[in-house]
This record gives sequence, C-alpha cells and structure tokens, in this order.
Amino acid sequence: MRLRDKIAIVIGAGQSPGEGMGNGRATCLRFAQEGATVMAVDNRLASAEETAAFVKKEGGECVAHEADVTKEKTLAATMAEAKRRWGRIDILHYNVGVSIAGGDAPPTEITEEAFDRICTINLRGAVMTVKHLLPIMRARRAGAIVMISSLAAWEQYPYVTYKATKAGMIAFTQQIAIQNAEYGIRANVILPGLMDTPMAVENRVRISGKTRAEVAAMRDAKVPLRKKMGTAWDVANAALFLASDEANFITGVALPVDGGGAVKIG
Repeated sequence: MRLRDKIAIVIGAGQSPGEGMGNGRATCLRFAQEGATVMAVDNRLASAEETAAFVKKEGGECVAHEADVTKEKTLAATMAEAKRRWGRIDILHYNVGVSIAGGDAPPTEITEEAFDRICTINLRGAVMTVKHLLPIMRARRAGAIVMISSLAAWEQYPYVTYKATKAGMIAFTQQIAIQNAEYGIRANVILPGLMDTPMAVENRVRISGKTRAEVAAMRDAKVPLRKKMGTAWDVANAALFLASDEANFITGVALPVDGGGAVKIG
C-alpha cells in the first residue's frame, strides 16, 4: 500500500483501441492497487469510465473525468474539481502524447498544422496542467509529479515534432523540479522505450500495412533486453515508485524504462 490515502490524477487515463493495455490505464490500476484514490482523466469520457470500471472491479477507488489537454479551461476545471472533492492533490501523472496519429513527419515534410497540433497536446497540455496544479501542491508543501516523455527524445527518431516535444518535456520537468523543491514538490519524468501498447503498435500497423504480429516482431528485435518490448505495467511500476514516498529524495530525474535502449544508443 505504497500510496495509501493519496489522491492521484492521471491525465491520459483512457487508451487507443487495440490489443493490450495502455500506459495510462495500467498506471491507474497500479496506483489504486497501492491504495490511492484515482481521478482518471481523458478527452474521451467513455474511455476514462472504462478505466474507472477496471479499477473498481479490482476493489480500487477511481472516478472518471473528462478534459481536453488542448483547452486550458478544462485542465483548470479538472484541478478545481479534484480540490473540491478531496481538498488536495498528492500525485499528478501526465501521460499524454501523440506522434504519427497527429500527422507527425520528418523535418522536410512536417506541416505547420501538424506541428502545432502535436506541440499543443504533448507539451503545452503538460505546462497548462502543471500551471493549475502547482498552487494546490504548494499550499500543502508536498506533491509528486510524474511526466511521460520518450526515449525518442534521446535516440535517432524520424519524426520531428514528437522528438522535440518529448525533449521539451524533460527540460520542463527539470525546471518544475528545481523551482518547486523548496515547496517539497518532486517532479520526475519517465522515458519509455519500445512498448507493446495499443497506441504504439496499432498506429504502425495502420500506416505500414503489416500485420500486428509482424510489427511487434520488428519492434521486439530492436530491444536489447530479452529481445522483447516492454509493457504498460513496466511504465506503471516506474510511475508508482516515483510517485511513492520510496522516491522521497528523488527529483528532476529522467528515468529510461527501455530494456537497455538508452545504453545501446550511448
């Protein structure tokens, strides 16, 4: 029960259609299994409600909430609703990101519209979420923020906007960590490598014309550790540690969860 009596908000708690489980949903489940009351937030309320139902089926506490990270007012409303319900927010997990599905492309092919859309979702949404979260955490002089970046921030990655925004997520998290250390607020960021999640795999199936098994096999072959992609549970367990008091002296850290991917690229 590492999160006993904690209030946790997971932004991006639903998931894309497809086989398996996404990072946000798995994190909601792990947080609740460890004693947290979770607000599962997604731009598709039905998907957030599905996540909440999974949590409740396992005996956890979870409420679904709708918010669109491209609209600051909905993020402000989310923080206000959490404060109204529970009087505090102990943990924020920001798990929103888009690349191929948002029209991402190599630098010579990216459109202005796609670049702006992806930046808004991946980075501006995180900034605006934290903007409305910090006053609540500062008032209590405590809190843990866990962001999701990507190994794409460090490795050779073909699509420009995802790479740039995920690198920006690392810098933003470090800024929040150092500027809020005096308030007892910790901020860390996870860099998933190749993961077997619906968003990561199904989008590549769609654009490649290959079967899911073929895409999964190609991705598995690139992973140093056991030649097998990670799963949403690997990310969720890392998020659990960083959100818990076990990580009480850890802040400003970028943690790869990548099966050795970062070591491979040097």
